[in-house]
Amino acid sequence: MEAYDGPQIVGMDLHRRRSVLVRMRPDGQKLATARIENSPAGLRAEIAKAGLCPKVVLEATYGWYWAADALEAVGAEVHLAHPLGVKGFAYRRVKNDEKDAADLADLLRMGRLPEAWIAPPEIRELRELTRYRIKLVHIRTSCKDQVHAVLAKLGVTVTCTDIFGVWGSTWLDELRLPQPYAGKLASLRKLASELTAEITLLDKVIADLLEHHDGYHALQQLPGIGKVLAAVIVAEIGDISRFHHPGQLCSWTGLTPRHRESDTKIARGHITKQGSRVLRLGDGRGHPAAARRYPGPRYQGPHHRPPRQGGPQHRQGRHGPPAAHLRLLRDARRSRQVTDRPRRSEGGRVSRPGHGQRVIAPRSGPCLPRRRGRASD
Repeated sequence: MEAYDGPQIVGMDLHRRRSVLVRMRPDGQKLATARIENSPAGLRAEIAKAGLCPKVVLEATYGWYWAADALEAVGAEVHLAHPLGVKGFAYRRVKNDEKDAADLADLLRMGRLPEAWIAPPEIRELRELTRYRIKLVHIRTSCKDQVHAVLAKLGVTVTCTDIFGVWGSTWLDELRLPQPYAGKLASLRKLASELTAEITLLDKVIADLLEHHDGYHALQQLPGIGKVLAAVIVAEIGDISRFHHPGQLCSWTGLTPRHRESDTKIARGHITKQGSRVLRLGDGRGHPAAARRYPGPRYQGPHHRPPRQGGPQHRQGRHGPPAAHLRLLRDARRSRQVTDRPRRSEGGRVSRPGHGQRVIAPRSGPCLPRRRGRASD
């Protein structure tokens, strides 16, 4: 079996310290199994046994960057398996590393592998910076929350809107608190100040990296998107051309609703959230995406009829229906007249509409007030 010199498919079950590689032919016949210690040199030596340009598949697990880079360096065709797509492996009666690697290779050779996008090194470096900034923002927010908690424990009333501003810092300096609360407060304020300096430095580094990025500057032209959020979007999405239409991008982000259909039963739920959590939450300060922060009238097609004013959709808003819906409602009323006036039939008898019936009389010209009462001759 080792004398086979044709194309090979390699399934790699990557772990933190050791990994298992299973080599097989395109028809599914297994050639060899190897267990290696994780290192770029050991992986290159083992993959060299698979010949020229082998197809290698590994799962997007903890620390897969180094393995993908080492495989691409020796000319292998690397495929990244999506963890959710191979989740069914856990329900087998017998599960071990060798079977996991063989199953990955089988999915690849049959064309049934759920693949994830392998971001290039520059996108991974940008993600590292933006995600690290979000982590620092979360830690700084935790420090500030603990400062408020210390003041609440001592019954100190906060008289300013921002105790970490110029006036608030002066007010905190003048407080006389007992120990150990005073020491804890000083330590938290120092940590928050250091984190602010690190976040400011990261903002400058990210802005310098994206100085000549056209998409980064184009995103900032949209309302609600600044430098930080634009950098997060560019880092998480990467190459936008890999999505053929906006629906694919929304599905990849996890903003599309869940759909379950079987026979005559159809169930639709909330958004799947199977995507980048960082991209859905925005800039990491607890703000949602800019589209949710700046809601606008949704386009629902040319034949969409807006709901009547005062309906459940309008009652949800604080300031009434959107202006676009009011314009559509006005145009719809101008195009027809709804009246309850009685109509005179050919025989001269007056007929009135029954309960729940409406008579729609097309008309043109300006909208006139509705007239009630008997029809005149």
